[in-house]
Order: sequence, then structure tokens, then C-alpha cells
Amino acid sequence: MASTVWVKKAELTHTHIHEDVLPPLGDGEVRLKIESFSVTANNITYAVIGDMFGYWSFFPAEGDFGVVPMWGHAIVEESRAPDIAVGERVYGYLPMGSHLDVLPGRISSSGFTDMAAHRQPMSPIYNQYSRLKADPEHDPAKEDERMLFGPLFKTGFLIESMFRREGWFGAKNLVMTSASSKTAMGLASVAKDMSPDIKRIGLTSKGNVAFVENSGLYDQTLAYDDVAGLAQDSSVSVDFAGNSALLHQIHAVLGDHLKYSCLVGATHVDARGINGNGGEMAGPKPILFFAPDHAVASIQELGPKGFGEAVAKSWKSFLETVDGVVAFDKRRGLDSAATSFVETLEGRTDPQKGIIIHP
Repeated sequence: MASTVWVKKAELTHTHIHEDVLPPLGDGEVRLKIESFSVTANNITYAVIGDMFGYWSFFPAEGDFGVVPMWGHAIVEESRAPDIAVGERVYGYLPMGSHLDVLPGRISSSGFTDMAAHRQPMSPIYNQYSRLKADPEHDPAKEDERMLFGPLFKTGFLIESMFRREGWFGAKNLVMTSASSKTAMGLASVAKDMSPDIKRIGLTSKGNVAFVENSGLYDQTLAYDDVAGLAQDSSVSVDFAGNSALLHQIHAVLGDHLKYSCLVGATHVDARGINGNGGEMAGPKPILFFAPDHAVASIQELGPKGFGEAVAKSWKSFLETVDGVVAFDKRRGLDSAATSFVETLEGRTDPQKGIIIHP
């Protein structure tokens, strides 16, 4: 029997556990039993912009419901693929559930791609699975960190790469909203290592100022109430918060000093009040960042091997920086997964804790 958390697409707080009989595997297919995954703001993004970017299409449900993708670990429970053995463990894109059937292709010692027909229209980045026994990023002692920070860190890595390719648009400062978020922390870490001349300014709620300062990732931390105090220097901004009023204020305070405005995260352009919903905004028009497109660009620029090495180096540095900064909140069962998803959606989670689910 397979169990999966179904989420109502138009009412994301409405969830239920759907159970179904596992079908017989076809030739070349592999059945993965899901061992663990994290629940983060990243998963909220997948749900909120699921229709726009096809996130609901990876693990189809029925009717008004969808399955939210997660990043985590799984073990091969059954295999009809000669090159994939029962008992092997993998890391990758998984449903919020107990099982996933895949059709491995492009198999190498370090990974494979799910060639299931319904997944091919979406970005190939999400269809790749790492085989842990030959995965250079795998550290048995850091599996929780990888689930929690890995996908978000890579988004931060790609944002920094984009800015660096563009010479930071001539800016001196990098302004980040939601500075306590894991993606912002990843971006700040990569910028600290790769672009040390850029001043990293973190904006956060008053209650999270101490946490953000203690992370050591930012040169300056400001509460949202103090945004008017942003230095009048050439800047780029990255908005992870999705708060239209805050974004308008950043644009108003910086004006022509703002050289580029980047949107990342849980809401799309219309929801940010940009296209007529929130009035005209000073400075440049904000641009939505879609990580898979930039990943393809970076891989083309550096080559697959060079890209992997660059990510691994920055990832190791990041892990050292955040060691002990975030505690792990480990929960069992898919009911806990559904509850955790709603808590995260409603902003009721503690940024100092990372939720790990063992279904």
C-alpha cells in the first residue's frame, strides 16, 4: 500500500492522506521507499506557483488535488532495472508520501534520470537522482543538512553566480529580505566567499534580528521597521519574503541606487503587487528568478564537472558556517508531514529549527 499527502491546489491548508494499492512494476522500473525528507519554504513555493511552473505535474494526483514535491532520501525496495539493486539508496525529488516508482535512464555510477513520460516536459534538473554510494556530495553524517539546506543553498549559489556573471550590475551592496530563511543564508554564504567586496545586508523581522546577526553571514542586519535606513549606495536586492509593501519600500528608499531587483520564492509576480496591483514602483522592474534555467546556464558555462565541483566547494564552506546554527526537528508519519507543511505555509515555524520527516 502507498500513502501520499494530497493537497487541495486552491486551498493549500486542506490536506488528506490518500492511500492506493501499489501496481506491479513494469520492465526497467524501480520502486523507491521514501525514508526521509525536509519541509521548508521551498516546498511552499512549489505549491504556490505549481500551476505556473508545472510543479503539480511531477507526482500527479486527481481532481482538485496535487502532491507537493520534497527533497529527500529513499531506498530501492523493488527493481526491474538490471543496473539498480534492491537496497541501494538515492537522494532526489520525491513526493510527500511513502513510495515512488521511477523509470531509470541515463544511468551512471553516480546517478540516473527518471524517464517517466509525464516528467519529461519539466526541467530535467528535478528528474535526476543521486546514487549515494558514488555521490560526491553525500556525507552520511550530514543527510539532514542536505535535505534541509541543499536545494535552497543551490538556489542561493545560482543567484550569486548570476550576479557575478553580470558584474553585480555595478552594485556595492546586496540587500536580502527574509534574511533568516535558508535560501537567503545560502546566498549570503556564497557571496561572502565568492564576492567578498559586496556588502551583504540582511533584512528580517525584529524577532529574528539576533538569530540573523549570530549566523555571521551578514555585514549588516536591519529589522523591517528600519528599512528607511538603507545606505544610499548602488545596490541589488533579492526578495525572498513575498511582501509587496516591503518590496515597494525597498524600491522607494533606494530609488535609482537600485540596479537590479530579483524575486525568489513563494509568490509570483502578480502576487507581489507589481503588475498594476500595487502601483508603480521606483527603480528597476523586479525580475522573477527561476533556478532551473540558471542551473542550465551555469552548467553550460562551467561544464557538468566544473559546476559540480564549484557547488561542492561552496556547500562545504556553508555547512561549516551554519554548523549548530539550526537544530533539527525530527517528526514521524505523513500526518506530521501534512501538519508541518501547513505550519510552514502559515509562517508558524521557527527559523532556528529544520523540520525532517520520516514517513
